[in-house]
Amino acid sequence: MFKWIRNKLYRDRTEIPDKKDIRYLEYIVEQFLHSKKRLDMITGERYYLGQHDILWAKREVIGEGGRLETVDNLPNNKRVDNQYEKLVDQKVNYLLGKPITFKTENTLYQEQLEKIFDLEFQKIFKNVAEDAMNGGIAWLYPYYNENGDFLFKRFEPCQILPIWKDEGHTELDFAIRIYTVQRWTGSMLEDVEVVDVYSLAGIDRYKYSWGSLKYEEHYNYFNIGEEQFNWGRLPIIPFKYNLLEKPLILRVKNLQDGINKAVSNFENNLDENPRNCILILKNYDGQNLGEFRKNLSTFGAVKVRDDGGVEKLTVELNSENYKDIIKIFKDALIENGRGFNAKDDRLGNNPNEMNIQSMYADIDLDASGMEVEFRSGLNKLLNFVNAHISHLGLGDFENENIEIIFNKDILVNESQTIDNCAKSIGIISDETIISMHPWVKNTLEEIKKIKKQKEEETEEYNGAFKNRNGSGGIDEEE
Repeated sequence: MFKWIRNKLYRDRTEIPDKKDIRYLEYIVEQFLHSKKRLDMITGERYYLGQHDILWAKREVIGEGGRLETVDNLPNNKRVDNQYEKLVDQKVNYLLGKPITFKTENTLYQEQLEKIFDLEFQKIFKNVAEDAMNGGIAWLYPYYNENGDFLFKRFEPCQILPIWKDEGHTELDFAIRIYTVQRWTGSMLEDVEVVDVYSLAGIDRYKYSWGSLKYEEHYNYFNIGEEQFNWGRLPIIPFKYNLLEKPLILRVKNLQDGINKAVSNFENNLDENPRNCILILKNYDGQNLGEFRKNLSTFGAVKVRDDGGVEKLTVELNSENYKDIIKIFKDALIENGRGFNAKDDRLGNNPNEMNIQSMYADIDLDASGMEVEFRSGLNKLLNFVNAHISHLGLGDFENENIEIIFNKDILVNESQTIDNCAKSIGIISDETIISMHPWVKNTLEEIKKIKKQKEEETEEYNGAFKNRNGSGGIDEEE
């Protein structure tokens, strides 16, 4: 068994000599670090965390020659109404709010899959989905830790430079990870940029500084006993948000910025309340306008000469205009981002299934596209899972049929759904009906409970007809 595993699933550490040209690596790393693609990834993550462009906004006025000039004596509120974060969370929880189901007819294989794809994996995979939307593509790395446990780790999208074999980005040649670690120099902690090159030959580690790479050491992916091995496939699994690997932020950034700007400007206008009146001075008994503003703010009065006085022209602040433009931006963000409005009027007064499906149409369209891409990634991941299970000596499940089910967390009219389930009895299988029931979380577990309940009811029923001496059946007349 071990020999078969070694030959089919793993590569010996000496099988494939693979040393990349260091000048080539330096060039592509430098290009990636300054690329727009990576900048878009960072922007998506930044906006999800609430670090929006409005936080660096400056107040400007028209100065001499009609040019804009920055001023610092005006209110400059910087408010973030993070609708983008809400949109990402909606999509992630819609597709992965309920655990993914891995279903197979092989009982032993099913048990192993449930152990591997446990709650910890489901949590990691939700984070992978967030990465995919914020960065356009996410990465999952299967590995063994020091204790020999088979685990999964996510890599941030902006850290990974993939080198593809084909234009369709379906198969990796190798991958590069660029990240920062802290190393103790003897007197202080120093931030060091590290470049790891993942290939079929293992991991080559470099130190990156000022555009130059310095080779440090080579790692193999894992050990079996005292021997070191590498995977038979590259263990960097891509999970794409869409075919073009386009981040969600590119669809909605200008709309999110518009919301932030409208909210901030409204508060600025409120803070500028004294400026909402244009004051007309006549025979002011003072030196300059700055002194006039100070006296007005301090004493609530001004001093004038002779027949002097102060008149005002009032500029009204219409809050309805701001409400309208903010609503327009939010509706456009939901539509362009393919989300849904949880406060939709269609949800009132016991909505029917048609109204609910209509409200979820856009997000379901986006989720279906993600599901196709994620299935491809999970199928690649299953190759490593099967290798691990085989390594445990439990058999070869590489050709075993497996169904991957995304249990979308969609709002339903429970009464109508339950009624439809009841009407379907005798038309379709009980398993299908049970899986569609809104109160059922695990179809297989529910079937087991029903079977156990029926067995207990049968035993209780048979026990009622036992005769007095404990034998089964009904006493015959003597």
